[in-house]
Amino acid sequence: MSVRILALVGSLRAGSHNRQLAETAVKLAPEGADIALHEGLAEIPFYNEDIDVEGSVPAAAAQLREAAAAADALLLFTPEYNGTIPAVLKNAIDWLSRPFGAGAISGKPVVVVGTAYGQYGGVWAQDEARKAVGIAGGKVVEDIKLSIPGSVTRFAETHPADDTEVAAQVTEVVNRLHALLDGEQAAA
Repeated sequence: MSVRILALVGSLRAGSHNRQLAETAVKLAPEGADIALHEGLAEIPFYNEDIDVEGSVPAAAAQLREAAAAADALLLFTPEYNGTIPAVLKNAIDWLSRPFGAGAISGKPVVVVGTAYGQYGGVWAQDEARKAVGIAGGKVVEDIKLSIPGSVTRFAETHPADDTEVAAQVTEVVNRLHALLDGEQAAA
């Protein structure tokens, strides 16, 4: 069975190592797993209930919701900004959490991974993202994790897809998520 995975990247920087990790996941996805890297998080206004009105939701937010609703699962890639989750990723989670109890990620499996400059690879940001996703209604997959430390030096000259160890780790993450989704679809 084919599964659809929506990838969101919490960094807007053109040379983002987390974006490169997401590109690696897309490239290494197994047959039967379609990973779509969502573009446009920078265009989504900060969440505000005054503009989250049926029929007039900002286009970028509506597109994000549609993409998430069409996906079987989400794969979030987050750097760590000042010890926590980047605002752009938190904002995406906020938009996906509404309407409360019936948001686009409600009940969907969500895996959070990433890389950061520090020695722990962004663990705090990943934990915060998991917390926010869980409160937003997503089904956090706690046993699939990947934190890659030292991103600035490790990926200074090498794309993550060309780092044998990282490519194997990303492949394992995607394969495990794919297997989980295959199991859920088979049980349905």
